[in-house]
Amino acid sequence: MAQFLLSIAGRGRKGSVVQSRHVLSLQRIEFCYGHRLMDYGGVCRHPHGHNATAEIEIRTDTLDERNMVADFSDIKRIVKDWIDREFDHKMILRHDDPLVKPLQQLGEPVFLASANPTVEHIAKLIFDFVKSRGFDVVSVRVWETPSSCAAFRDA
Repeated sequence: MAQFLLSIAGRGRKGSVVQSRHVLSLQRIEFCYGHRLMDYGGVCRHPHGHNATAEIEIRTDTLDERNMVADFSDIKRIVKDWIDREFDHKMILRHDDPLVKPLQQLGEPVFLASANPTVEHIAKLIFDFVKSRGFDVVSVRVWETPSSCAAFRDA
């Protein structure tokens, strides 16, 4: 049985869609966030920010009645709205970071993470949300910089 994928890559030779997997392109979801890493000796222990891009790969064994893996507008509406609400232009901090209380007292937007807010953890948070909304997500990649990303994949 063919497995259909929704991803950003996958064009076959001469630009044709790969027949055996029916690969489509997904719009990237861009967002800005600040964070810092606790218990870390490098420069990322200081507050700093990123212009990030999330890429979501979704699969299905059969196309829906519209002949789609999933409707891009559904993914954008559901996932982008959540990312914008939860992460965009917020400080993502571990729940016990000493910066949490002062920033909240100043009325600054903060997302409290249960673990160190690495790009790996952010990818997992997005993956878990997408899966909870009924999408058969294969992986989520979050590009923290144009040359650095982390991916979380279903086992």
